[in-house]
Amino acid sequence: MKALAACIEELRLKLERYKKRSLKELSTRTIFVDPLLQALGWDVRDPDDVELEYPTIDGKSVDYAPKINRKPVLFVEAKSLNDPLTDVKAITQVVGYAANAGVEWCILTNGVAYKVYRSTERAKAPDKLLFEISLAPKDSAGMSTEQVADQFARFSREAMARGLLDEIGEQVFTTGKVRKALDKLFADPPGSVVRIVRLAIGDDTLRPAQIKEALKRLWMQTPQVGLLPYKVDKKPAHKTQTASRAKDYGEDHHLRGCPQEVVELFRSLDRFCRDLSPMTVTKTHRAKSVNYLAGNKIFCCVHLQKNGIRVWLKLKHMDLQSPPPFVRDVSRIGHWGVGDVEAAIDSLLKLEAAKPLIRKSFEQNGGA
Repeated sequence: MKALAACIEELRLKLERYKKRSLKELSTRTIFVDPLLQALGWDVRDPDDVELEYPTIDGKSVDYAPKINRKPVLFVEAKSLNDPLTDVKAITQVVGYAANAGVEWCILTNGVAYKVYRSTERAKAPDKLLFEISLAPKDSAGMSTEQVADQFARFSREAMARGLLDEIGEQVFTTGKVRKALDKLFADPPGSVVRIVRLAIGDDTLRPAQIKEALKRLWMQTPQVGLLPYKVDKKPAHKTQTASRAKDYGEDHHLRGCPQEVVELFRSLDRFCRDLSPMTVTKTHRAKSVNYLAGNKIFCCVHLQKNGIRVWLKLKHMDLQSPPPFVRDVSRIGHWGVGDVEAAIDSLLKLEAAKPLIRKSFEQNGGA
């Protein structure tokens, strides 16, 4: 990990030097992609380990095909340094190459950002994006180089050999599918579900219509009738939020373009926050954050990024006992939320570790 962190530091220095130049694809590969793959344990000079210009079925080629036991396990397609990586045709092409070759994972990169796709997922090509990581310091503010290295290590040779991407992909995509099915199921519970719940309750006095409405309330977390509306603090959390306070931007504003892992991180956090007190916890959507309130007090704010979520809690860092390494004191650092504690969460494992802190903030700020 130390070698990978050192490589990232070196590449960041090169990025400062080259970011204003229009590096072509070959230069981007040579200066940025090759060294990173080497640091991840892939020998780009050995065709048995990484085959360059791997042929595809249409007579074209993929830039890199990292192998394990001489069999491709990953496709990497590189673009020029300033390419935004948003071209649907390019995404569809590399995902299609991987799917046709029986390769589960593929990456589209401009040497700085790396977008990781699961080629076999049943979805449109852009929706197969599992996660995105970046070398750019601005995309990982508040994270140590070691934490960034840990993200890149997900597709290191060692990680691919033990199936880490498969494990993450299975967890994220399967959870997403189940969540969507439950949303659909409980938005209008069918009679079979109502009957099962009624039987489990064991109270014959409850009518099916009552159970159906209760299921909808519990799953959709409808706020209690008569709950006080959200009131803005006289002193905003951050001066840049002031202009956006009067507008609720909606959830789509925050989820648009996010990788599936970030979507599931947010959905899981959202469910956890609302389950703390289903009838009293509410949320509002601002330009840069989604805020959760206990009564009329904010206890948690979340900002969605391409490489994870940032969570701000209304706690004092000095009062925390042995906080996780991804948690820091931002009492003197500008941020988009309310509170002095920030958690940079890029995996469901880290979210689990952060839940006790979220609960603590809830309890200290109006929670029952």
